Amino acid sequence: MAAEETPIVRLEDYRPTDYSIETVELDFRLAPEATEVRSRLRLAPRPGTPAGTPLALDGDGLVLKSLAMDGAALPAEAFAATPDRLTIHAPPARPFDLEVVTRLDPSANTTLMGLYISNGIYATQCEAEGFRRITYFLDRPDVLAVYTTRIEARADEAPVLLSNGNLVEAGAIPGTDRHFAVWHDPFPKPSYLFALVGGNLAAVHDRFRTMSGRDVRLAIYCEPGKEERCRYAMDALKRSMRWDEERFGREYDLDVFNIVAVSDFNMGAMENKGLNVFNDKYVLVDPETGTDQDYAGVETVIAHEYFHNWTGNRITCRDWFQLCLKEGLTVFRDQEFTSDMRSRPVKRIADVVALRQHQFPEDAGPLAHPPRPTTYREINNFYTATVYEKGAEICRMLQTVLGRHGFRAGMDLYFERHDGDAATIEDFIACFADATGTDLSQFSLWYHQAGTPTLHAEHAYDPDRQRLTLRLQQDLPETPDRRPKHAMHVPVAFGLVGPDGQDLSFRRAEGARVDDGIIHLTTGSAEITFDGVTARPVPSLLRGFSAPVRLRSDVSRDDRLFLIGHDPDPFSRWEAAQSIGLEFLRAGTAAVRAGRRPEFDGRFAEELGRLAANDELDPAFRALALMLPSEGDVAQAIGSDVDPDAIHEARLALQSAIGETIAEIVSEAAARNAPAPAYSPDAGQAGRRALAHAAWSLGIAGGLIGSEDMLSRYRDAGNLTDRLAALRLAAHHRLGCADEALSAFYEQYRGNALVLDKWLMVQATIPAHDTVDRVRNLMRHPAFSMKTPNRVYALLRSFATANPVGFNRADGAGFRLIADVIAEIDPHNPSVAARLATAFRSFAMLEPARRAAAQAALSDLSARPNLSRDVGDILLRTLEG
Repeated sequence: MAAEETPIVRLEDYRPTDYSIETVELDFRLAPEATEVRSRLRLAPRPGTPAGTPLALDGDGLVLKSLAMDGAALPAEAFAATPDRLTIHAPPARPFDLEVVTRLDPSANTTLMGLYISNGIYATQCEAEGFRRITYFLDRPDVLAVYTTRIEARADEAPVLLSNGNLVEAGAIPGTDRHFAVWHDPFPKPSYLFALVGGNLAAVHDRFRTMSGRDVRLAIYCEPGKEERCRYAMDALKRSMRWDEERFGREYDLDVFNIVAVSDFNMGAMENKGLNVFNDKYVLVDPETGTDQDYAGVETVIAHEYFHNWTGNRITCRDWFQLCLKEGLTVFRDQEFTSDMRSRPVKRIADVVALRQHQFPEDAGPLAHPPRPTTYREINNFYTATVYEKGAEICRMLQTVLGRHGFRAGMDLYFERHDGDAATIEDFIACFADATGTDLSQFSLWYHQAGTPTLHAEHAYDPDRQRLTLRLQQDLPETPDRRPKHAMHVPVAFGLVGPDGQDLSFRRAEGARVDDGIIHLTTGSAEITFDGVTARPVPSLLRGFSAPVRLRSDVSRDDRLFLIGHDPDPFSRWEAAQSIGLEFLRAGTAAVRAGRRPEFDGRFAEELGRLAANDELDPAFRALALMLPSEGDVAQAIGSDVDPDAIHEARLALQSAIGETIAEIVSEAAARNAPAPAYSPDAGQAGRRALAHAAWSLGIAGGLIGSEDMLSRYRDAGNLTDRLAALRLAAHHRLGCADEALSAFYEQYRGNALVLDKWLMVQATIPAHDTVDRVRNLMRHPAFSMKTPNRVYALLRSFATANPVGFNRADGAGFRLIADVIAEIDPHNPSVAARLATAFRSFAMLEPARRAAAQAALSDLSARPNLSRDVGDILLRTLEG
């Protein structure tokens, strides 16, 4: 079906189902090409459902083998069945049992939705609408039922059989080569949380004692031989469980908690009740095959999926429009966990970098939507940065507005009031309003309005009256929904930095509510006066990135240079450096396009050098402060008529200027802060390595480090983090040693697909026009497979989303390559194809020739027959925008 013909699902049309499902009994007889699924449903008409109302169950490509009601086969005239729908014409006006038998072919399921096989392992993925690929069902999140699952398989093919809940029975089937296991989940759940895994799996086992004294059995399953690489994930799981008890009072509720790592998975992981299924890249890690970033990623994703046990599972979503109710809230929770485990300022900066690189462009383009959308064509396309990352920012703002105590009170009421419910955003907000007596109706607009607000700030200081006047104005952008925008509640964390680098006090503030270091901007504009300010201050605004907005401030360059060295808030120090870097890069890009050499203020490099040399600062923070804004950041700041080549040239020029000035200073700082020889993934050591890599980068840019030096660093690396950093720098700077290092890396890791993903990614992101040809060649390499999402993301998604020079090549070759790949992947995995298609979301910002080339590639792709609904939806919205 063409995207424009796909029915639009509207929030306003929501109504409960006519029938409820009280219990689900599933019986799986696993076989690679012919799995039989027997589903026994206990249904009942809801109060008010007229007698004889048809029961329509969802399906997706199903083969119906038999159908019975209350133990008797249904006659053919009593129902209608297609692969995508089962309708019972006139069900009883009372509770009844329905038994449905379907036949599946897991080996042929390349979509990786429903039941499929990954490297010989049976696995399921049911969010958002994958359960209907297993059996006919009311496949929506507000239908909650208690599940009992029996799994049967050949004992040699699948010695491990897992499902949701607690194991209640298992054993051999006499007279056969088969065995079985029965799992029961006592907590009602929606179908998207169902999970099944079967296969030849090894495991790491442990136990956790909950705060009430219950012992929970923990297990992480993986392919045999990879058990040791699960140890860190187990440690992260136990820390997550303890943290959730201490921070939010949430105790785990089943007797077991299982995680399974599979090598074919469309997303990062899935929070199925009691049985989390993970992409193995977020489980398997050790010092030889994992980087500091990998360790941090495992820790975050393990925590995220565990935290879903309460924010997503025990309390789920009434409908998919409420997706950020579980995802945004749980991202906020995992961010807070990581902040407590590592460095809070460094984590905050990293999260803001990710928000600006992924969510801000989404908010500024044709795929923009509110965190709680009101319509969709394909729900799989709404697992977006807006739902996840902006959703998390809204929760963070809510904590800022209410205070940590008030936020906890609201969360406690949410858990108490809605445990076992399918809830809405309105339900969530009402708990905080009721718990604190706060009117949050205006704050709720953050969930309902698309686009990133711009906050304009101007200030003036009157020394005679010792008064600072601060003018704030919020501008709300037009977005594809064309809806009128209303002023938001923007919490602006601030400080008034005095000449000595300390925050100045003030006697009173008027013009807006100001308390606890927060200006609450609730109108389109406000003028706030601070009296009793005894010296000229430099306003430090949006500390900790207290709201997801773009800040446009009149603070001078001199004052921003001062803030780099003196602001008490680490985020604001970093932000001051970023704003100056962005200013130079915009001007430098304009100069390149005009045929001039970019010029930069040398004081910027000097201030960065002083910051780098300050050993009182966290090495990880210093490494972040030395990073220039990305080329994507610069493109977003320019906004239109973007020339990626000019941006790249300007950024190289600024890197070179900084490197020539401070590379030696940074190198000396890195040497003083060198990590211990024995590798540890802890935050302290990771930060020291990051500072060393910043020194390497500036050394190359400044001409102090050459090809042989970098090859030596590659060869001498004692861990993958250092080895990969050296490889990336050699390849991206086109050093003479690059080919030798790339070849050596491949030979060393040729048996490890996850590490070779990094090898593919390094090459896909080489900022050069000929990278298109390199990517085409790598698509034929043994390390690559078009059928494995991790390989596709490593090579092709990295190229399309993290290589502006290569992807946006002026002749359109990059656009055509990715369009062709989307067309090739779409028939067997629409979800992966649609994710690739989002790479075109900002094409309208490009200069006219590139814009036309991108549009031509999109138009050609959209004209191809039989595109999936997933891809068609992305293309339609992108081209309409």
